[in-house]
Amino acid sequence: MLKFAIIGAGRIGGVHARAVAGHPAGELALVADPVGDAAARLAAGYGAASTTDVADVFASDVDAVIVGSPTPFHVDQIIAAVEAGKAVLAEKPVDLDLARADECVAAVGDRADRVMLGFNRRFDPGFAEVRARIDAGEIGEVEQLTIISRDPAAPPAQYLTNSGGIFRDMTIHDLDMARFLLGDIVEVTAVGQNFAEDIKEIGDFDGAVLTLRGANGGVATIINSRHCATGYDQRVEAFGPRGSLRAENHTATRVQFFGAEVSGASGPYLNFFLERYTEAYAAELDHFITSIEAGKAPSPSLWDGREALALADAATRSAHSGGTPVTLG
Repeated sequence: MLKFAIIGAGRIGGVHARAVAGHPAGELALVADPVGDAAARLAAGYGAASTTDVADVFASDVDAVIVGSPTPFHVDQIIAAVEAGKAVLAEKPVDLDLARADECVAAVGDRADRVMLGFNRRFDPGFAEVRARIDAGEIGEVEQLTIISRDPAAPPAQYLTNSGGIFRDMTIHDLDMARFLLGDIVEVTAVGQNFAEDIKEIGDFDGAVLTLRGANGGVATIINSRHCATGYDQRVEAFGPRGSLRAENHTATRVQFFGAEVSGASGPYLNFFLERYTEAYAAELDHFITSIEAGKAPSPSLWDGREALALADAATRSAHSGGTPVTLG
């Protein structure tokens, strides 16, 4: 049984609290958040202790720490938790600054096998099956990869202003997925789109199309939008010489209606990541727990987080230069 502390009692903290409480080998012991009574309210629902002093987490007897705080705190809290002998599951990104991410990797050093980055989409059953069937050789080497990720609506402007931009905040999940399914990326080309004036005014994009060239010659296309009338649009297709594999959107039911006026009508896509990736968060936590208990390094790693951030930086440079390709060293 692993005893957990969660840093950050916001929306993502609640997601992780439910996952820990639902795992037979996990126990939520402590929730920390310096803001108001957020920690107390979240902890009360699970019989856990709470604190407004994050330092209490590192002095506690918990085995593992989930870092779900705002991004600027991630590096210091990852390092502090590792120094205290805790295993760490940290939300993405490692930081908004690649140099800070590199500092984190250097500080953790050979203890990196105790740190996992929260790219939960790797654990979505559909995406994980695509990876497994690629590894089994079912479609041959991946030649083309298409990743579509569109949110139903943009977050508040206050959030976007401090998010690091669409590529570090939103696309970073898809950049990790591209590495997960295609392998190492050597070149990034990104075109940003501005259809929302308020997002344009803060110097960000509300849509983007990226082309990534893999080291093996395969190419990935990532399509993003901050708005989507049909809901939370999450799709992947991997194409190779022997066929293709697709993971489609999730709806509340697989049943479709066929009538005089419509054919193949089905319910809307699941509304947002909380519903769409419920299974993924549970599977992510299970992998983390079983890896730590077995003394194995969990994946995705801290280095995977660093590499995804490097791709996000490259995409940002490319988009702001009008789509100039950026080569990675």
